[in-house]
Amino acid sequence: MSRGINKVILIGNVGNDPDVRFRADGAPIANLSIATSEKWLDKQSGQQREKTEWHRVVIFGKTAEIAQQYLKKGSKVYIEGKLQTRKWQANDGTDRYTTEVIIDGFNGQMQMLDRPDDRSDNSGAQNGYHTSQQQPAHYQQQPNQYQQARNGQQPAHQPQGQFDQYDQNIPF
Repeated sequence: MSRGINKVILIGNVGNDPDVRFRADGAPIANLSIATSEKWLDKQSGQQREKTEWHRVVIFGKTAEIAQQYLKKGSKVYIEGKLQTRKWQANDGTDRYTTEVIIDGFNGQMQMLDRPDDRSDNSGAQNGYHTSQQQPAHYQQQPNQYQQARNGQQPAHQPQGQFDQYDQNIPF
């Protein structure tokens, strides 16, 4: 018997700042909405049309903390998770259902796609982004391979692990 695949991939904009709550054991859960849009040319009217879909997203664990810290309304984000339908009862006693994209553990992924200076409020530094345009000194001292080739020089070999120290600063 086959098991099936339940996988959702979204690239869109965050519709609201993440709402983070904590379970009794202290584990964070972030709720947010993602808007995805598609555009097309209407053949009959010749006008540009657009349709936006809203997706409920629930993020668990460390990724929820990262979402709270870095995602803001309007942020562009890549989401990979699974669909899950949840049943709950409304105040009037009727059963309600909601379908959400779930990101938890190894089954999900979130990547921020916009740069800090792409944000509308330009508040990158206060949102945890480092906005300095300064590069490491050893990077500035060596001309890039294109400049060396243009000047008739052999490109300098750069060691493979030269930039490994910067990978430690990535929060996810």
